Amino acid sequence: MLSVLEASGGWARYNGGVAFVIREFKPEDFDVLWRMDQECFPPGIAYSKRELKEYVRHRGAFTLVASDGDTGTVAGFIVVHQAPTAHVITIDVGAEARRSGVGSLLLRAAENRLRAGGSSAVGLETAVDNLTALAFYKRHGYSVIRTWPRYYSNGVDALVLKKELAG
Repeated sequence: MLSVLEASGGWARYNGGVAFVIREFKPEDFDVLWRMDQECFPPGIAYSKRELKEYVRHRGAFTLVASDGDTGTVAGFIVVHQAPTAHVITIDVGAEARRSGVGSLLLRAAENRLRAGGSSAVGLETAVDNLTALAFYKRHGYSVIRTWPRYYSNGVDALVLKKELAG
């Protein structure tokens, strides 16, 4: 299990003293994660159960879960495919935990794991109209490298972002 200390480089407390713990995905988490994905993204962008299950189980992928350190309630998760240029499949944070630092903890923990595994860069996609996500990724050092027309099944274009992972 990764502690908040390992995930963030220092103890972080959010939401008036709630500590979040980053841990490995467990199969019994799946239904909670799928429901969270349905709440986080609109139809055409949210994953079906089958799609999310395939991404979580994919060889070379890992899933990290952020949970409340006191109650164990899942606050968010990230699914990443490890490769020389890794790929963030999704990062989801439940509505009650947004703007608490959970997304940053998850992203930093995943980037640390990618560096340790030898990845030199990481990429991802976000909808062109998801300005909150775009601002989040830019704060974390991601740069837009191109636009992918009609990427999502609902016809929305995606911005492709990338970050170099210095050792």
